[in-house]
Amino acid sequence: MSNTTNALPVMPLRNTVLFPQQVIPLYIGRERSLKLLRELPSGKKTIVVVAQKEGSVENPEISDLFTIGTTASVMKILDMPDGSQSAIVQGGERVKISDYTQSDPYFKAHIESIDEIYDADLETDAMAANIRTNFKELSKVADYITQEHISLLSNIQHPARLVDRAISMMQLSNSEKQDILEETNVDERLKKATVLINREIQRQEIGEKIQTEVQEEISKSQREYFLREQMKAIKKELGEDDQTLEIKELEEKILKVGMPEEALKVANKEIDRLQRIPPSSPEYTVSRTYLDWLVELPWSNETEDRVDVHEALKILDRDHYGLKRVKNRVLEFLAVRKLKLEQSPDAPIKGPILCFQGPPGTGKTSLGKSIADALGREFVRISLGGVRDEAEIRGHRRTYIGALPGRIIQGLKKAKTRNPVFMLDEVDKLGTDFRGDPSSALLEVLDPEQNHSFSDHYLEVTFDLSKVMFIATANWLDPIPGPLRDRMEMIDFPGYIEEEKIQIAKSYLIPKQVSEHALGEDQITFMDTAISELISRYTYEAGVRNLERQIANVCRKVARERAEGNEKQRRITKGSITKILGPPKRHNEIAERMSNPGIVIGLAYTAVGGDILFIEAMKMPGKGNLKLTGKLGDVMKESAQAVFSYIRANAEKLNVDPDFYKKYDMHIHIPAGAVPKDGPSAGITLFTAMISLLTERLVKSNLGMTGEITLRGAVLPIGGIREKVMAANRAGLTTVILPKKNESDLMDLPDKVKKEMNFEFVEEICDVIDLALEPEEPKKAAKAAKTEG
Repeated sequence: MSNTTNALPVMPLRNTVLFPQQVIPLYIGRERSLKLLRELPSGKKTIVVVAQKEGSVENPEISDLFTIGTTASVMKILDMPDGSQSAIVQGGERVKISDYTQSDPYFKAHIESIDEIYDADLETDAMAANIRTNFKELSKVADYITQEHISLLSNIQHPARLVDRAISMMQLSNSEKQDILEETNVDERLKKATVLINREIQRQEIGEKIQTEVQEEISKSQREYFLREQMKAIKKELGEDDQTLEIKELEEKILKVGMPEEALKVANKEIDRLQRIPPSSPEYTVSRTYLDWLVELPWSNETEDRVDVHEALKILDRDHYGLKRVKNRVLEFLAVRKLKLEQSPDAPIKGPILCFQGPPGTGKTSLGKSIADALGREFVRISLGGVRDEAEIRGHRRTYIGALPGRIIQGLKKAKTRNPVFMLDEVDKLGTDFRGDPSSALLEVLDPEQNHSFSDHYLEVTFDLSKVMFIATANWLDPIPGPLRDRMEMIDFPGYIEEEKIQIAKSYLIPKQVSEHALGEDQITFMDTAISELISRYTYEAGVRNLERQIANVCRKVARERAEGNEKQRRITKGSITKILGPPKRHNEIAERMSNPGIVIGLAYTAVGGDILFIEAMKMPGKGNLKLTGKLGDVMKESAQAVFSYIRANAEKLNVDPDFYKKYDMHIHIPAGAVPKDGPSAGITLFTAMISLLTERLVKSNLGMTGEITLRGAVLPIGGIREKVMAANRAGLTTVILPKKNESDLMDLPDKVKKEMNFEFVEEICDVIDLALEPEEPKKAAKAAKTEG
C-alpha cells in the first residue's frame, strides 16, 4: 500500500459506485462538482470517485463519504443546455482516502493504493467459472442483462476484474456494491459476489412469478367481464336482464302486501325512479333497499287473537305466580275483544298501552312474553336503556349513508304482523343529548289518538300502530317525562312477601334450575324451611332474581357432588344451607342499633323496591347549629330544618328544654353515605330522632315510620306505602306509623302482612311521640318535674 504525494480532487457520487476499469457517464449538477471539473488541468485529468453513504444528502460532509473509492480518468466533458455538465469517466484502481486537505470549493485528499490479496489456484478458478454460469442464469430472468453483457464477461480472464465487472452491471443497492469494492481478498470477493448473484436470480424469479399471477388474474377478470357483458346483452334482447327481473319481482310483492293508498303511491313512484337508474349507480342500491323495506313490512298481515279467556288465564298462571291486577287487565282486554267480534267482526279495537312499574326481578319483562302467548300474538322486545338518539325511534332520513328505519319499524318487520305485543324495556332509562330526545319521539308512538299514522323518517309514509299492544317497563317513574307518563296506563309490580317467594321458588325457580343443572327431581329436594332460610338470610330484595341465583348456587354444589360419584338424593334443609353456601349474608342488627336514644328506623321507596333507613341523631355542646350528612338531597335537608324549627317553637309543649338550641349543636346522619337520599317522607322520622335525643327516651324496637310534616306539625300523606310496608315486613318490624290519609292504601297489602303487622295512623306530629318512644323512666320524670318546679 503506497501513498500519493499530491492530493487529488474527490468527487462524491450520490447513487453510484464506480469499479476499476468500468466506464460510466456521470451527470454533474452540484456546484461543488462543477467547480471541480472546471479546475481540472488540460492534460491528464485524474480524480478520485467515492460514493456517499446516503444519496439523499445534497451537500455531503467528509463524514458522509465512504473511505474506499476508485481513481478515475475523466475522458470527456460535455456541457448541457441547463448549465450542468456530463462527464465520461473510467475507473482506475481501488484506493483508500487517508486524509482530506480541503473541503472548499471541493474536496481534495491524499490517497493510498490498495493491494489485492490474490492467489491463483483451482478453487479461485472454479468460483470464477461459477460466476460466469450464474450470470448466464441471471440473464434468463433479468431483462436488464443482455447477451452483450455475457459476451463481455466471457472475454475477462482475471477473477478480480471478472467479479468487478459482473457486479457493476447488476442492479444492486449502493451498500451491496460498496461491500464488494471494499473487499481486497479476491476469494472472499468471489464468494460475496456469488451470494449476490444467486439472491438476484431468486428475486427476479419471484418477481416474474408474481407478475405472471397478476397478469393471469387480470386476464381472468377481463374474460369474466366480457362474458357478463355478453350475458347482459343477450338477456336485454330477450327482455330478461337482472334489473327487469328485480323490478318485476318488486312490483309483484307490492301488489301482495296490501299497502294503503299513500304507501302504494310512493312505492310505485320509487319503482319508476328505479327503472331509470343504472344498476351500477350508488343511488340504485339506496332506492332498492328502500323498496325492500316497504314490501317487507306487515301492512295488512295480522295474527288472530285468542279470545278464550279461560285458556289465556291458564297460560298466564302457568308462567307467573300472583300478579292478579296485571292478569285481570289482560283478560279484560280479551273480554272486550271477544264482545266486539261477536257484535261486529270488522270493528276496530285499539291495543292498550301499559307500563309495568316496579323493582327488578318481579317479572315485568317475562310477563310480556307470557301475555303474547296468552293472546296468540308475536312478541317483540327492544331495550331502551341508554338510548339517547331520537333516530333510534324515528329512523334516519334517506339522505344519510347507511340510513335505516327506527327500532319500532324494525321490530314490526321482525314480527311480520301489525298487531304484535311490543315491549319497550327500561323506558325510564332513556337519555337525552344533542342528537335529540327519544322520549319525545315516543309520544306519538304511545298516543292512541296519533299512532294510527306513525311517521318514520326513513319510510316517509305513515304506518298504523293502533293495533299494536305496547308494554313499557320501568323501575322508577320519576325519570319518565310527564307527557310520556300520561300516555300510559300504569300498573304497579309490588315486591313479593316471603310466602309468595316460597311459592314462586317451588313452582318456577327450583324446577328451572334443577333442569338447567342436569339434575332430576328425584335427585334433589328443597324443603320449605331451606327456601325460607335462603330468602331471609341470603337475599334481601323485592323480586326473586337473587333468590334464583342462590338456588342455582345450591344446584351447582349438588351437581358437583354427583359428578364426583355421590349418587345419594340430596334433601336441602335449613341446616344444610349454611354448609353449602357458607355463613348467612344478612343479620338482624335492629336490636343492636336501637340501643341508644336518637336512633329511628325510617321507610324508603327506591328504584329496587322498598327499604329501611336508620336515622341517627347526636347532640354536642354548641350554639344550635344543625349538621346533616349522608348524601341527602335538598328536600330531605329542608324537612330536617322544618323539624328543627318546629321543635324550637314548641319546646315546652314537647317537654324539651326551651334553651336546648343555646346549649347544643345537633348532627343528623343517615348511614349508607354513598347512596343519594331525598324526599319529604322522612319528616316524622327526623322529628322522632330529634325528640328521642333531646328527651333521652329510647325509640321502641321493631318500629318503623314514614310521613311528611308541615311547619305547623301536620302529617301529610306520601306514596309508595305498599313497598315501604313490605320492606318493613322483610326486615322483621312489627309496627309501622303512617299518615292518617294513607290508611286506604293498606287495601293493596297481602292479607298475611296485614295480620302480622300493627299499623298506627297519625294526623299531628305530637301524636307520634307516645306511639314511637318508650315510656319515660320514673327517676328522669321526677327529676324533670322538680327542675320545672
